[in-house]
Amino acid sequence: MTETDNLTQLGARVETPASPEAAILETVPYTRGEGPPAIVRFTCPEFTSLCPVTGQPDFAHIVIDYAPDAALVESKSLKLFMVSFRNHGAFHEDCTVMIGRRVIEATKPLWLRIAGYWYPRGGIPIDVFWQTGAPPEGAWLPDTGVAPYRGRG
Repeated sequence: MTETDNLTQLGARVETPASPEAAILETVPYTRGEGPPAIVRFTCPEFTSLCPVTGQPDFAHIVIDYAPDAALVESKSLKLFMVSFRNHGAFHEDCTVMIGRRVIEATKPLWLRIAGYWYPRGGIPIDVFWQTGAPPEGAWLPDTGVAPYRGRG
């Protein structure tokens, strides 16, 4: 049985954090085992943040892939962290990389890749990609599954 006594959010009524900085990413222990590492994927197709200049909402499809070592990010805490960006003003690049860095800080994975597919504002979509290095040898790493933006046609 996985040890969950340290979790404060799972199974509890929790308010949305006021900011990404205030959000707590919780983890649960993970035993990697033999063979190639597993790749864990989180997909957030309705991510929202605010433009730091205009205050208008920005929308993205975020895909996080990571190879856990000794800890997994607990998914409810990740959801609360992601939703905390709804009132956070930052550029697309900053939001995307901040998410990746926070998951790394919490879980200390073998490897992480994050892709932010930002919907157009002003006619230009922005896609942001960041990773910690080469994927682990032998790990199966599927495509992110998000097609490049092609407009309506």
